[in-house]
Amino acid sequence: MTIKRILIATTSLAMVLSASAVSAQSMAEIEAAANAEGMLTTIALPHSWCGYGGIIADFKAKYPEITVNELNPDAGSADEIEAVKANMGNTGPQAPDVLDVGLAFGPSAQAENLLQPYKVSVWDQIPDGIKDADGHWYGAYYGVLGFAVNTDLVPNPPQDWADLLKPEYAGQVALAGDPRASNQAILAVLAAGMSTGAAPGKAAGEAGLEFFRQLNAAGNFVPVIGKAGTLAQGTTPIIIAWDYNGLSWGNSLAGNPPVEVIIPPSAALAGVYVQAISAYAPQPNAAKLWMEHIFSDEGQLGYIKGGCQTARFSQMVAEGKVPQDVLDAMPPADAYKNAYFPTLDEVNANSEAVVGGWDATVGAAVQ
Repeated sequence: MTIKRILIATTSLAMVLSASAVSAQSMAEIEAAANAEGMLTTIALPHSWCGYGGIIADFKAKYPEITVNELNPDAGSADEIEAVKANMGNTGPQAPDVLDVGLAFGPSAQAENLLQPYKVSVWDQIPDGIKDADGHWYGAYYGVLGFAVNTDLVPNPPQDWADLLKPEYAGQVALAGDPRASNQAILAVLAAGMSTGAAPGKAAGEAGLEFFRQLNAAGNFVPVIGKAGTLAQGTTPIIIAWDYNGLSWGNSLAGNPPVEVIIPPSAALAGVYVQAISAYAPQPNAAKLWMEHIFSDEGQLGYIKGGCQTARFSQMVAEGKVPQDVLDAMPPADAYKNAYFPTLDEVNANSEAVVGGWDATVGAAVQ
């Protein structure tokens, strides 16, 4: 056997043993083992993203013996996967324990034996369509793509995708990630393509690339990764991003400048983010504890406060577990009545088209 094959075989055996051990572990045993590990390493969890600042703070308060080591908050989904691969033999602080990635990245990482299975205690409350049956990955929350607009600089905000091509938005439109690596940006290209009438999947991915080629050729596209700072400074006064990111940026800026979040009616694309434990996690028990935390009532409420819909949202609302003031602060339901959830096959076909064709078609290095 080559070293690589031995490593894969060993990992597969470890994953099988881990899966069988999970069923034998009580929460008290997991917590004791996690406290002994003393650390949890996360990656790509900016505090402004979907309420993660509060969720992480709650975890620290609940488990004070566990240090939370936060790697590269601004990383994209592909960067997270590469971090796992780069640290297969590393048990130090650069090896992530847990992942938060776009839907397409869960099954692909599973296929590469990069994930270990674990079913949280509320497993049955997670919809079947957003989880692997064996527990390798499972969706925690979702959002809808929209436009976050600095209305000080853009008093007449674009209302739909086609508007972004208008001359009045020259040098103003940005993505919230690199479309060769960021799930948010990859799906933004899909949404743009769908707005032209293309079918979800490869066709919309290719149509979306053409849309961004035109946007770039018109001088409207800014090849800068948009975030709260660039939105406020005016570098990227219009950012195509998840609705919850736009809402969070607006809240953090507290009206200086004012930020409006617009859901485009021609293609309101919804995107699920899935959670997983690395097959090479140095702290696997802390990772399990983290999963239990984010799927608990407290963790799910943290996402909801961050403007996100969650895996357990409907049930929690029905059970009266979401305070009315929190519900009132969320965007109006009418904005999401036409939200489209792409299938995994559509997401994968789009991703292949966008990642493979961005450089040749659009030619703008987003950074």
